[in-house]
Amino acid sequence: MSHTEKKLKVVVYYDGRVQGVGFRYSVCHIAGNYNVAGYVKNLRDGRVELCAEGESIHVVSFIESVENSHLKKYILASEKNWYEYTGEFKGFGLRY
Repeated sequence: MSHTEKKLKVVVYYDGRVQGVGFRYSVCHIAGNYNVAGYVKNLRDGRVELCAEGESIHVVSFIESVENSHLKKYILASEKNWYEYTGEFKGFGLRY
C-alpha cells in the first residue's frame, strides 16, 4: 500500500424499518464485496449501527452500496460519524 492511500473509520446509524427485515445480513453480504472490516448490529432504540473501516475508497463505496441497495426502502434517516482508522477489526460481521 502506498503512503497516499488514506484509511478511515465510519460509524453509521440507520433509522427506519431497519430491524426484522434482514438488514444486518444484507449489510454483511454487501461487505463481502469490499475490503472493509467492522460490524453491524441492532440497537435497543430500533436503529441499526454499522461500523466500517479500511481504505477510504472502500469504506465510502461500501456505505454507498448499502444505501443504494434494496435496503434503501427501509432507511428513513442516517447519521454518519467519521473517525481516524484504528485497525481494531479483523473482518466484518454481526454483533449482538
